[in-house]
Amino acid sequence: MKGSTYRRCSCRDPKTGKELGTSCPKRNSRNHCTYSIRQELPPREDGSRRSFARGGYGSLKAAQADLDHVRALLGLTESDDPEGIELIAAMLAEVSGEKLPLPDVEETRRRLRAGQDLIGSLTVAEWLDRWLAGKRIRKSGISRYETDVRVHLKPHIGHRRLDRLRVSHLSDMFTAITDANAEILEQNAQRRSAVEELATVPWKGVANRARRKAMKTAIDVMPPFRRVTGPATRQHIKATLRAALNDAIGQQIITFNPAAHVEIDPVRKPKALVWTDERVSKWEQTGEKPSPVMVWTPEQTGAFLDFVAEDRLYAMWHLIAFRGLRRGEACGQPWSETNLDRHSLTVTGQLVQDGWEVEASEPKTDSGFRVVALDDDTVDVLKRHREQQDADRAEWASAWVNTGLVFTQEDGSWLHPGKVTDLFERLVAASGLPPIRLHDLRHGAATLMLAADIDIKIVSDTLGHSDTRITRDIYQSVLPHVGKSAAEATAKLVPLQRKAEQEEQVRKAAKEAKKAEKAKAKGKKKGKAKKTARKG
Repeated sequence: MKGSTYRRCSCRDPKTGKELGTSCPKRNSRNHCTYSIRQELPPREDGSRRSFARGGYGSLKAAQADLDHVRALLGLTESDDPEGIELIAAMLAEVSGEKLPLPDVEETRRRLRAGQDLIGSLTVAEWLDRWLAGKRIRKSGISRYETDVRVHLKPHIGHRRLDRLRVSHLSDMFTAITDANAEILEQNAQRRSAVEELATVPWKGVANRARRKAMKTAIDVMPPFRRVTGPATRQHIKATLRAALNDAIGQQIITFNPAAHVEIDPVRKPKALVWTDERVSKWEQTGEKPSPVMVWTPEQTGAFLDFVAEDRLYAMWHLIAFRGLRRGEACGQPWSETNLDRHSLTVTGQLVQDGWEVEASEPKTDSGFRVVALDDDTVDVLKRHREQQDADRAEWASAWVNTGLVFTQEDGSWLHPGKVTDLFERLVAASGLPPIRLHDLRHGAATLMLAADIDIKIVSDTLGHSDTRITRDIYQSVLPHVGKSAAEATAKLVPLQRKAEQEEQVRKAAKEAKKAEKAKAKGKKKGKAKKTARKG
């Protein structure tokens, strides 16, 4: 294919405004003209011609170097590779038209072999869409990724070229998210204040109705209540982007993952605390929880179970409190995997929420599939629950929904995990006990097992953890009496000479005091005997 370099003069006729071209009197001056190149490219599929053109070179040498560069790129494909020829031609046509730098020959060769976009014009948004479409994970998981992409990643960095994404771009994104949080809090406070003020205005009276109407209009134009993007969500956004970029690296689209190097505030997991008498007293005075994660004492757990003894789902509360099933696992537990004769149940699935919809799903990890041993009391509770379910089935007759699950609605249909949580919170509030989350009831089961000196591996397997370290780090709360016993046992292991000497001195003093007391008693006895003898 033809290609050439040529000199070009951009001087124009002052009268006509047209370029002088070869008629310019200064054209033969060495430094007057610039050099340009033109290289014929393979024609388009419809047969139309296209070429690579570029000008403005200060020397023939520079122009020839770029022409050779273009020809080297054209030489990357074989004559029997029409697809490769078209990709190279389209790339050079775009580089020429957009006045982009010529791509590196070896990098282009690598991209061509890997089947990648040759000029790296793929945007972050385009890649995220492609990445999401190829994810093969459960619906609830993809929904979380999709939210990160739609709400945060696309608006902030979606327009950037994927191969030019930098750590600084991500730092700017997280700074903007933090700044938006402050704005959201302020707007929420303004809307809340307006709503509270509206509630104080009476309905009666023409003036009051007019005032209420004006206030409602003002509230309607305010931004709606919104949630801030907390540290945990920011970490999830980072993790989503990091996973997407790792896949891009795996496909050789990019070579660097900026999400692996951006620094954001770490998530401090709240420490689980036990509702001691002192904490309960302070909560009763202030209404404040010492930690988002709170655990009941054995006595408090017993009081709750006594309070809900007549509730339809008592067996579920009992099972979670003693064996630590997750909410979704309890909601999705089938009778076919519950063997009361052998005192065990096998966790093979769960009910999970996707938004407000509910779907059946397998456990997240292999460790989630597990056999959970049942104590005698729990077996008796489940037997009574089954008898009640049989009575419900008979009452509903043909309208009964045969899901085969242990815990259901009155007609046999699935329980909604979100509604189960709402019910638990209402029962806790009605009981007068200090508040805990439903998940904290599972947390308490782990704490009770550990307090009962159950081996950490058995506790971990019962809870469905893949590693005992997870059990120690997340679920182990220290009950007051267990902590005191541990402290006493630890103190006895350390021999303190000073303490031993003090104890020896105390023992000697006690011995001397006892000896003196005996001598004194003996003296009194002798004196009494002499006095009796004189009287005789």
